[in-house]
Amino acid sequence: MRRRVAAAVAALGVVAVDLAYEAVTPTALHHPRAPVALALMAVLAVAVLVAVPRVPSLALSLAGGVAAGGALGNLVSALAWRSGIPDPIVRGAYAFNPADAAVLIGAAGLVGLTLVFAWDNRHRLRAPA
Repeated sequence: MRRRVAAAVAALGVVAVDLAYEAVTPTALHHPRAPVALALMAVLAVAVLVAVPRVPSLALSLAGGVAAGGALGNLVSALAWRSGIPDPIVRGAYAFNPADAAVLIGAAGLVGLTLVFAWDNRHRLRAPA
């Protein structure tokens, strides 16, 4: 239960930061998302929030919450702004928002922490099913 709450709190925190930043930072850059992409964001975010906390690792749950929060932040932004998801952060040829960064950081955390968890529990990987 503690891991599930941690993932949910991380996700809600990312959504709140993303929406607040986009609301106060004006930008002319927006990118629209197809309805299929929005549905996929919602399904993947829910799947991560349901599946990842089942692994006995608080760090993995937090990384999953950050990734799911990024996906949900983009989903809410797409529904809130008719012109598409705002991209208020511009660095050279790249434009993005805090939710995009959260998806990237959360996904990298999920991969890295999964590898660490697997290494720490490698004796269990060879156990018969």
